[in-house]
Amino acid sequence: MTTFVLAGGCFWCLDAVYQRTRGVHAVLSGYQGGHTTNPDYRQVCSGTSGHAEVVAVIFDEQVVPAEIILDMFFTVHDPTTLNRQGYDVGTQYRSAMFPLDDAQRELFEAAINKYAALYPSPIVTTIEESKDFYPAEQVHQDFYSENQEVGYCRVIIDPKLVKVRKYYAQWLNES
Repeated sequence: MTTFVLAGGCFWCLDAVYQRTRGVHAVLSGYQGGHTTNPDYRQVCSGTSGHAEVVAVIFDEQVVPAEIILDMFFTVHDPTTLNRQGYDVGTQYRSAMFPLDDAQRELFEAAINKYAALYPSPIVTTIEESKDFYPAEQVHQDFYSENQEVGYCRVIIDPKLVKVRKYYAQWLNES
């Protein structure tokens, strides 16, 4: 199994995408990259903890290649906006990747370079040191599946899932 820790705005969005991806065994929403020990959602949302909202995606590369996981990441969020994804603004919504080893760092650098050539604006996705990962509160785990009727899910997450279905249908568990 391989684990990628990725930040691309609100963790609910990335969680919703990867929960539906074939070969993904688990997705854990959490916080990483800050200076507060064991932060909670309120602290992270305030921007005072320095953490990003992240997902730890645990997947089987024999089923879904790492490159597809990264392609989905760069497709469902805008890696050219600094500390912002749509209406979500602040460093907690930054675009970042947290490599667990040197091989992942190289893979992440290659993905950034690949997408830098495809986007008209500069990529602002950072590669940050993998410090302590703090799991988010239970209410944030698989949020979309439990709350599809909530306005945020309908307005923000649903269009991302439509985009993923358009480009990555063969990698999804749903028809």
